[in-house]
Amino acid sequence: MTHSGGLFDLEVKELELIELEKLMAAPGFWDNQEKAQQIGKQVSLRKKSVESWEGLHTQLEDLETLFELAAEEDDEDTYGEVSDSFEPLQETIETVELQSLLSEPDDMKNAILSIHPGAGGTESQDWAEMLMRMYLRWIESHGYSYDTLDLQPGDEAGIKSVDIEITGDYAYGYLKAEAGVHRLVRISPFDANHRRHTSFASISVMPEIQDFGEIELNESDLRVDTYRASGAGGQHVNKTSSAIRITHIPSGTVVQCQSERSQHRNRESAMKVLVSKLYQLQQAELQKKMDAMESEKKKIEWGSQIRSYVFHPYNLVKDHRTNEEVGNIQSVMDGKIDPFIQAYLHHDLNR
Repeated sequence: MTHSGGLFDLEVKELELIELEKLMAAPGFWDNQEKAQQIGKQVSLRKKSVESWEGLHTQLEDLETLFELAAEEDDEDTYGEVSDSFEPLQETIETVELQSLLSEPDDMKNAILSIHPGAGGTESQDWAEMLMRMYLRWIESHGYSYDTLDLQPGDEAGIKSVDIEITGDYAYGYLKAEAGVHRLVRISPFDANHRRHTSFASISVMPEIQDFGEIELNESDLRVDTYRASGAGGQHVNKTSSAIRITHIPSGTVVQCQSERSQHRNRESAMKVLVSKLYQLQQAELQKKMDAMESEKKKIEWGSQIRSYVFHPYNLVKDHRTNEEVGNIQSVMDGKIDPFIQAYLHHDLNR
């Protein structure tokens, strides 16, 4: 990032903030509370962004002044102070600059992340659970909060599916980089002959839609089924029909939730996932961004993966869209996936 580029970005963000504040000052703005709250959140995020850029420019100007002073006096101690301050400042600039790439309307929203194993039974279900752990570590390390909306455990190990709601600024903007098929190559712990296996799991990421008015949704288009929850949860969960399955008949979209004891709470969670899925489908159709949906349409098999995680015969994680590679695979599985997210955002900007 150059200094002038940052100034230009700051000017754009200041203009965006002014326009949003004008909108908030308009008569009748608070008549629609949900819409007003959404715009209020946008204003808050824009203010944070502007303050971050202003703070960076102030630090940069101070550092330039200090460098000029060190040059005039040929002071090694002052040169050292400049050097010590430069690296953390550069890291902060890169973080703020990366956030500036998240300019799409949905980027600032919360996210709903879903994981589904490919064919392969226990092997792929175990891989899906490993990915779930990886994302939960990433979520926690970034100070986001999360709620498991639905979790279907595997028959022997791993998981059959999971839907996770991630709450925090720009959660969707960052995690959209993860949508697609993830491939694992390893010596299987479930194979008595210790052979190498390849497993697949599909990740889908949707922006959470808090205002249901953003999509057309008729109750007559929905079929709601209740059933008894399975798996962990105690006797109460298993003996009452608290689990919910909702089918959107026109699109064939099906969601389910059984994580709560309350049927009402499960219905709320299922509706949240359904609306987000329908919104994503609608946006893809209206904006002709079919490429954004391509990862969900591909089969979970060879040739369709966006990223490979190789545990054997060597250790390497490679993103096939950006060619970003990380050799420390354990670090990645512990949630250190930011290099891949950053590379994707830069790559997506330049497409």
